[in-house]
Amino acid sequence: MSQYTLYGLVMAGGQGTRFWPESTSKKPKQYLSLVSEKSLLHASLSRFGDLIGTDKRYIVTVKMQESLAKECSEGEINPKNFIFEPAGRNTAPCILLALASLVAEGARDEDVVSIVTSDHVIKNTSGFQKTIEKASAAARSEGKIVTIGITPESPHTGFGYIKAGDGNTDGVFEVNQFVEKPDKVTAETYLADGNYFWNAGMFVSTIGTLKEEFNGHAPEMFTHFNSLVSAHGNDQRIAEVYDQIPAESIDYAVMEKSNKVMVVPAEFDWNDIGSWDALESVLPSEDGNTWVADNGHFQLDASGNIAFAPGMHVSLIGVEDLIVVSNGKSVVVLPKSRSQDIKKIVAQLKEQNSDLV
Repeated sequence: MSQYTLYGLVMAGGQGTRFWPESTSKKPKQYLSLVSEKSLLHASLSRFGDLIGTDKRYIVTVKMQESLAKECSEGEINPKNFIFEPAGRNTAPCILLALASLVAEGARDEDVVSIVTSDHVIKNTSGFQKTIEKASAAARSEGKIVTIGITPESPHTGFGYIKAGDGNTDGVFEVNQFVEKPDKVTAETYLADGNYFWNAGMFVSTIGTLKEEFNGHAPEMFTHFNSLVSAHGNDQRIAEVYDQIPAESIDYAVMEKSNKVMVVPAEFDWNDIGSWDALESVLPSEDGNTWVADNGHFQLDASGNIAFAPGMHVSLIGVEDLIVVSNGKSVVVLPKSRSQDIKKIVAQLKEQNSDLV
């Protein structure tokens, strides 16, 4: 096969507040240092390692997050490799804009793009790179989009699933179906079946294949592609064109409709750390609790708790299975079993137009 370039594209425009009060609309989860001294975005870039050098890594995010994105990616990306959405319009327009930007800068149809998330935790960097390499090879040889599937460890109802079909000799499988988030009983059948994977929202494809699939399944989007290419470098013109593109997810616009999608099982650990209680699965415990407290901690008859208070001292006495969060402006205390209820606090604060969110 001919020589090709492998690009790494990190989607970083999310504005989630599931880690409130630490994450807010002004500083979403991907810019937080939840599990190390570096942000989740920084880790997403650095795990490409030597497979994709800094000159071939790109970040696509919304313009309002420009300063955060640059601050949290320093040293891991060429300062020129930022692609800014005028405003968030879901993942399909985001990816179309990124493809147009790459093409405008000289990328060819045979070049490959690895599209990944910015706010997940993956510790096995070598396994991640190996999976990207395998997906890249399949994308080129098969002429298909290759999504990365996570082997489920539980009947999780918070993820979409991918049903795998026949596989090739390299262990890459045809995709039979993308399935929306199931109920518990259905998720249990998926787990028992053994042919279902969690959809992690990461995939690899040649630029040419992605263009073809956008054109075939989302022509109302792809009709703006050439305009985006010609508008490259002109923020005002990009905003005018971008505003005309339907705001849809890449799964809905392309993946679920395409018959050119394969899945490669991930050869790495994965955690989307979707809420505070997930921290205990990615951070070491001490004295039976999970601590992020730079100024020390103390516990007496306390177990199963998660305490997140950077720069502070935390003491816990006689409590179990609590989440305790303090960031200097807000304090939240709740049972781990109700970690999803953070969104109720956020909703109320938004109604009050509070600057805390």
